[in-house]
Amino acid sequence: MFDYAKYYDMENYLFGEVSPRYGSRETLSTFDFFCIVIWKANRSKSKVASRLLGKKHRDLDAAVRALVQDIAKAPDPKARLEALIDKWRFRLPMASAILTVLYPNEFTVYDVRVCNTLGDFEDAQHKTNFQTLWQRYVQYTETVKNAVPGKQSLREKDRYLWGKSFATQLKNDIAESFRTTRR
Repeated sequence: MFDYAKYYDMENYLFGEVSPRYGSRETLSTFDFFCIVIWKANRSKSKVASRLLGKKHRDLDAAVRALVQDIAKAPDPKARLEALIDKWRFRLPMASAILTVLYPNEFTVYDVRVCNTLGDFEDAQHKTNFQTLWQRYVQYTETVKNAVPGKQSLREKDRYLWGKSFATQLKNDIAESFRTTRR
């Protein structure tokens, strides 16, 4: 019997199964690609599907194959991110999430919560010149690496900083009885 429970903890599925599978074969199924999209921003899955189909591929499978081929043939991390940003028109948060799953030792997820914790880099996602965006992303990644001593991997550091942002925000919301977040 197939164990559907493995999808309950999406991060564990992505980094425990999808990432190693991609690392050994440099292929990614459409299902697994959209698992990454949903993990980063569930609300974006339809928009991402439309963007992929807008590239004139016959279906999502063909589009994902072409996208993965562009990533896999890119000679270095910069070229991988550039393919997703310039050719496939992803924004930095989603592009970095995709690449973090596929290349977890080279990329970290660009996330506004982490930017808030670091007190910088919120501007990176709005850069329209790729070279400038790349420079800011490299600075962001280096800052993440240096911000959390004692954690080994980029993913562990990213999770720590995200968790710190979450906990800080929740504590502040409770202290204010959620008054600042009411509409």
